[in-house]
Formats: sequence, C-alpha cells, structure tokens
Amino acid sequence: MIDEATEFEAVHGVRPSGVWAAPGRVNLIGEHTDYNHGFVLPIALPHTTRVTARRREDGRLRLFSAQGGGTITELALDGLEPGVVTSWAGYPAGVFWALAEAGHAVGGADLYVDSDVPSGAGLSSSAALECATAAALNDLYDLGLSAPELAVLAQRAENAFVGVPCGVMDQMASSCCTDGTALFLDARTLEQRHVPFDLAAAGLRLLVIDTRVKHDLGDGAYAALRAGCERAAELLGLPALRDLAAADLGPALDRLPGELRPLVRHVVTENGRVLEAVDHLVRGDLAALGPVLTAGHASLRDDFRVSCAETDLAVEAAVAAGALGARMTGGGFGGSVIALVGAEQVAEVSAAVTAAFRAAGFAAPVAFTAVPSAGARKVG
Repeated sequence: MIDEATEFEAVHGVRPSGVWAAPGRVNLIGEHTDYNHGFVLPIALPHTTRVTARRREDGRLRLFSAQGGGTITELALDGLEPGVVTSWAGYPAGVFWALAEAGHAVGGADLYVDSDVPSGAGLSSSAALECATAAALNDLYDLGLSAPELAVLAQRAENAFVGVPCGVMDQMASSCCTDGTALFLDARTLEQRHVPFDLAAAGLRLLVIDTRVKHDLGDGAYAALRAGCERAAELLGLPALRDLAAADLGPALDRLPGELRPLVRHVVTENGRVLEAVDHLVRGDLAALGPVLTAGHASLRDDFRVSCAETDLAVEAAVAAGALGARMTGGGFGGSVIALVGAEQVAEVSAAVTAAFRAAGFAAPVAFTAVPSAGARKVG
C-alpha cells in the first residue's frame, strides 16, 4: 500500500487534509431497473478508489491519478460545463460542477487519486471516483450532506456532466452500502434496507469474474435501451415501467411494438427477481439466490440483449462446474459475471471458466471473491 499523503505531497507540493475512499460494486440482481424507478440489490466491493485531497482558495482544480499516465489536469471552476472535460478527470470535475450547480459553496481543491477498482469491468469504477470525491468535498467544505444526497449529486455529475444516462444504483451502492449486507434500494423513493448477506456463515462465496471485455456505457447503446424503456412506459400511460404489475404484463405487451416488448418483459420480471432475492436473504436461504441469478442472466441475454459471448460463456462454464447460479452484472456489453459458489468450489469454478475461455480463444479472465463491504468514508 502506498503512502498516499507522501505521494500527494510529491505531486502537489503541500500536505493533504485527508484521504477518502469509495468502493466499486457488484449488483446481485436488478439490472436496468433503477432508471425505470424499480428495485436493485447491490453490494459494495472491498476494492476502492481513494481520493487524497486538500482544499484550495483560488477556484482551481488540480487533479492527478496514479493510473492517469503521470499528467496533472488543471481546471478553473468557473469554466466547468458539460462536455469541456473528456478524460478521466471529467468524473471528479463533474462532482464539483454538480455541487456548485446545486448551490453548495465549493471552492477549488488538489486531488490525488488511486484505485484498485478494475476499470471497464462493469464494477462501477466511475461511481467510486465520483463518490470518493463527493465525500472528500463534503468534509473539506463542511457541507453536511448525507450519503444519499451525495450519491444523487454524483449521479447528476455522471448524467449531465460526463454524459452517461445511468440510474442511481451505482452511486447509491458506493455511498451507502454497509459491511456484511446487500443494499435493497427503491430507486424511485431512495428508500434503503440493509439486508444481511453473510456468505461465510452459509458456506458460500461470491466469485466475480472479470471477462476483460471492456464496456463503455457512453457509446449510445445504453442510452438507446433507456429511451426504449421510457417510450414503452409512455405508450402504456405509466410514469415508469416499475408501475406495470407482473399480472398485467401479458396484456401490456400486446399493446406495444415488437421491439419494445422484450425490454418491458425484462424490467418487470427483473423487479420480481429482486423481491424474490430479498426474500431469500431475509430468510437466510442464500443458496436459493443461485437460480435467481441464472434466470436474471437469461433475461439480460435474451430480452435485453446486453450480454456477449464472453459473459455467456462465463455463466455457462461456472454453472456447469457446480456454481449455484451465475449472471452478468452491470450495464452489459462486456464487463463481469458473478457466480454463487460453495466455499470449497472457488478454485474449481475459476479453473473451469479459465479453461473454457482458453478453448474459445478468449483472453484469460480474472476472478476474485467479493465480500459485502462499506460505502464511502474517510480513511486517513
């Protein structure tokens, strides 16, 4: 572990005020439901983005990332507007912009960023950067904002400043998750429930498989899916697809154009899977989560069509090797797969997926086990 304060001083020439961390996340179930005002069930990863920071009084930002190629990005706060910053620095700069737009008195800052959240793996590295920055500014400028308020502002930064029309799940998970629990979130009301998720006590592990297929939610495909869902809700006369009851799904599909039907079917059934998963966790039957995961992947693959050959193969190989269930996690178009496995099967399932990738001519995946971890906080 590097001494972030020392690295900060080497870059910025002064000592920092502190270090703040925010985690990446995996979503157990509830994909593409948040922007449809539905339900999600993520956990925070132990992997974090750490922002070492000090406030400035001159209205300028000085941003450096240990993963950013060794360059410093300098910006003036009064020149920040959507589209101006196109590099990684757009995420922390967007948080400054969103706070200022919301009327919070935030001046400049020096930031040193370091992260072990895999980038482009569907594990919310961008949300981790946004939420760590938001937590740092909240303390540096005594804003007094709650974790959910910071999450909403971080989402605003990604939507309006960076230009990715994501829902609020990633930022809420990164800001609000707690150790040992999954976050059951109503994306409409932001009501939260921390549901116990003790994998070790159940003799289970959550295996995360990074397929190494990089995804980019800003390339237009994600926005097109969201627009399709919103168009379907409009045609059905609903505020959002969350308002379509499962019992009314069949008749509703008959009223829609063919291209919108699978999107609606996924969202409605996925909301149902979240509620089913929460019920299993509340009852302590964590093994029953497995088939829910696999059913969720089939829906993402067949109805939403956001899977790819690598994620499909990872799911198939994991289940064939004995995983209780597996699915793609995140927005899709690559990224990672999660598999629920027995504690004694981690090595076997990991090896089976790696062998399947080798046989298919794919780049070797990277696998690790994840435990439910804490959200954004000051760590130094």
